[in-house]
Amino acid sequence: MNESTGQPAHRTLPVGEELWRRTFMVAPLVIVGTIEEDGGHDLAPKHMAMPLGWGEHYCFACSPRHATQRNAERTGAFTVSYPRPEQVVASSLTASPRDADDSKPALAALSTIPSSVVDGVLVDGAYLWLECELDRVLDGYGQNSLIIGRIVAATAAADAVRGDDIDDAELLARTPLLAYLPPGRFAEIAETNSFPFPAEFRR
Repeated sequence: MNESTGQPAHRTLPVGEELWRRTFMVAPLVIVGTIEEDGGHDLAPKHMAMPLGWGEHYCFACSPRHATQRNAERTGAFTVSYPRPEQVVASSLTASPRDADDSKPALAALSTIPSSVVDGVLVDGAYLWLECELDRVLDGYGQNSLIIGRIVAATAAADAVRGDDIDDAELLARTPLLAYLPPGRFAEIAETNSFPFPAEFRR
């Protein structure tokens, strides 16, 4: 605490990769699905992922070193599944390293269902599913790339859909969301409050 101002003391942080290890932030945890060269499926957890604007585009950060990016570029498609809090352990296993034969046995921990429009699979039991056609890949962010897709199909579990018959706070209390807090924690979000927008706020 700064004794002269009564405010918390500040600390200068390094700019770059180390910055993101020194503080926490709230991020989604999604499972991105792609098709391997042999026709099998790959699932990988991502937290740098979000809608790109208010329309039909979705993006996530990846790397040419990862099969996820290589598969998406080769096939022109990927899927996105938003797992529930009770799926956090199984979701984490999708980050397991590959075996010597390039297989990923940990994927057996997650049950999948086929996607409906693009070639791929979705995580069974998740609450939101997106199917995307690859729009573009933006390179040049160090060793990372931004993968941008166009959403061609979206499905949600009935218990996760907002509606006039249920209050938003009650919906989230019944169907909590899984949040990732990089660099290594997670939270279940069930208790929420309405955001205090100004009366004339327009997006």
